[in-house]
Amino acid sequence: MKKKITKDMTIGEALKFNEKLEEVFLGFGMHCVSCPVSQMETIEQASEVHGIDLEFLLKKLNENA
Repeated sequence: MKKKITKDMTIGEALKFNEKLEEVFLGFGMHCVSCPVSQMETIEQASEVHGIDLEFLLKKLNENA
């Protein structure tokens, strides 16, 4: 069963699951993937800060996971 990326995961957790997801985050202009905040900030929180549609981001992350 394939693991699903959720809004409650931190960016760091998602990247540990699959490093290639960095490309997805960067494609959305989320350059925080390498900063320390990525270890604490959830995908939901980051999408709010960056003004990104959460559901669309999760869809793209899961398509590429």
